[in-house]
Amino acid sequence: MKKISILGSTGSIGTQTLDVVAMHPEAFEVDGLAAGSNTSLLLEQVRRFKPRRVSVSTKELAEGIRSSLPAGVELYSGSEGLVEIAAGGDAQTVVTALVGSVGLQSTLAAIEAGRHIGLANKETLVTAGHLVTELAGRKGVKLLPVDSEHSAIFQCLNGENREDVASITITASGGSFRDYKREQLTNVTVADALRHPNWSMGAKITIDSATMVNKGLEVIEAHHLFALPYEQIDVVLHPESIIHSYVEFCDSSIIAQLGTPDMRVPIQYALTYPDRWPSPAKRLSLAQVASLTFREMDYERYPALKMAIDCGIAGGTFTTAFNAANEVAVARFLRGEIPFLRIDEIIDEVLQRHQGEANPGLEQIHSSDIASRELAAVL
Repeated sequence: MKKISILGSTGSIGTQTLDVVAMHPEAFEVDGLAAGSNTSLLLEQVRRFKPRRVSVSTKELAEGIRSSLPAGVELYSGSEGLVEIAAGGDAQTVVTALVGSVGLQSTLAAIEAGRHIGLANKETLVTAGHLVTELAGRKGVKLLPVDSEHSAIFQCLNGENREDVASITITASGGSFRDYKREQLTNVTVADALRHPNWSMGAKITIDSATMVNKGLEVIEAHHLFALPYEQIDVVLHPESIIHSYVEFCDSSIIAQLGTPDMRVPIQYALTYPDRWPSPAKRLSLAQVASLTFREMDYERYPALKMAIDCGIAGGTFTTAFNAANEVAVARFLRGEIPFLRIDEIIDEVLQRHQGEANPGLEQIHSSDIASRELAAVL
């Protein structure tokens, strides 16, 4: 049996990862679960999947559930707890399903411990991609993408010579407001933004999809995962979310990965790679879909996507600043403190003031992250 640990077990990716585990109980054993504050769901997961180790976000939450845990379960909390779940125990694969840059330290710890990574935490590569990929290469650790877009590219590249790749194209659904002109977004609400037409995701990722920040993060992530320059990475609007991404080769051939929108498929492939197992996902009928549509990306309509790509090209701590500013701005929007369009403006203002550091170490990344968050919180 393959032993796995999940960082972010109560979130959207975490719960769907456990769905996959439940479908194949003979194949997987849960070694550790790390959650945030949803302790009631975590306790349900503990009773069902019987991990040896669990962690929550604070010591207070840990004390609150201690008496409810089965005997013998080790309990941790905070950032130290994330590291324990990631790097301790006997897991062979760690699924990093945390939202935000909080996942960086624990992901690096898991790689240092020789764990393969099921990577669903975009921000890890966005903030410190050069450090993560270098360490993974040195430790012989696989970075197996869980995002549907990167999983699609990963699958399209199986067995191919990377030197033959002309370009990769990441598809974008367009999010909740894909049929809105920019001037129509002035008074949209949080509830409006959270109604994604295709995917069931957490609140932060759904807002990122509406601003297209999510796609910007994915471009930066793809640059690190597949070692491609930014000029070979494109984005196209594809409202149906049937083609999850595609690769063009030097002979003009294009290989695409298709399927119904169901995150359990890329999650399962990351856990079973290089094998494919039966999945409960709905089978795709192209005859029923009837047509697929595509639109060129409008960078004036989605300025945050352009900012993300520019930050990736600039390199250094600019991607850290971009990510930090976005996380704070999205949190402020979700709390009702700022209007939707202010998210893009805050990111831009933080970047205008950012003094980038080339080839930063962890300390410089951490400092840039803090400074960008503090600025985004008061703009």
